[in-house]
Formats: sequence, C-alpha cells, structure tokens
Amino acid sequence: MLKKQTVWLLTMLSLMIVLSVYYLTSPDSGDLAYGVNDGQDESEETAANDAAETENGASVDEIANASEDQFFTTVRMELQDKRSEAKERLNEVVASSTASTEEKNKAYDDIAAIESRSTKETILEKSILDSSEYQDVLVRWEDGKVFVHVKADELSKTAANNIMQLVRDEFGDIRVNVDFQHPES
Repeated sequence: MLKKQTVWLLTMLSLMIVLSVYYLTSPDSGDLAYGVNDGQDESEETAANDAAETENGASVDEIANASEDQFFTTVRMELQDKRSEAKERLNEVVASSTASTEEKNKAYDDIAAIESRSTKETILEKSILDSSEYQDVLVRWEDGKVFVHVKADELSKTAANNIMQLVRDEFGDIRVNVDFQHPES
C-alpha cells in the first residue's frame, strides 16, 4: 500500500500536469470568460458566491482563468487535495504519542466529518445527475453551506428548489446556493 506522502505527491504532480497542459493549450488568458453565477436565483437561500471562499482558502474568483469545462474538474481536484491534506494532518495527530486522548478523539471525529461530507456530496451529485439532463454537477460543502453548480442551458426556479430539497434531505437544515453554468458549444 502506498504511503500517504506518496499519494499526496502523486496527487500534486497530477494536478500540476493537468494545469500545465491547460495553460499550454488555452487561448490568451485575457479572453477567457467565467460565468458560474449566470441565471442565479436571487432568493435569500441562494446568495451570490463570487467572493466566497473555497475549502482551500482560494476564492472562486481565483479560479476565473479556468474554462467553463474545466471549472468542475479544477474545483474537484482542489477539494480533494485540501481534504487529503487535512486528513493527513489529522492522522498525524491520531498517530502522535504526544497528543492527548481528547485531541485524538477530536481528530477521529474531524476525519469522520470530512469523509461523511465527501460521501454526501458524491451521493447528491449522482442523484441530481440521475434526476435531470444536466451535463455535470458539482456539490461542495463549505463553512456550513452547500454550493451546487449545475452545467445546463438554463435552470428553472422549480429545478433549483428541487435541488435544494435534495440537499436538505442529505445534509439536513442547511443554507444552499444553487447556480448554473452554460455548457460550451
């Protein structure tokens, strides 16, 4: 079985390769558009998230150079990297001989919470994809809120409300932000 450091290194190398290929093959970066909040419902539960922080501390605006097709992949990879790093740090606390029992229990709980959120996100993505004709769906939990990004030509208020209900069924009473991106032609 690969060591955690090796897995982390391979993940980072993969990310670096993907980003390198993207930057080498992309057109002039000044001409790229970013429209994650197109058609966003203005209701209280779907506040704009242009300046929202992602789990790795980078704002959504910092991903603005990613093309629409690569937005979902880029965010997924960043979330996975961030969560892997967090779980690695928590596993170090668990394995530490100097950590107290309380610290170890907290680390176990935090690891379980990370894995639970990841599982719920995956379940929601599959449920939303199965329930409609969306090209892609990205669900991410962040600071007590759930952000759902749907790749579709349009997203009706009814569809957004259905997505919000699916999220609440999985996560409980939580604030939900649903928006959509137009697929590239």
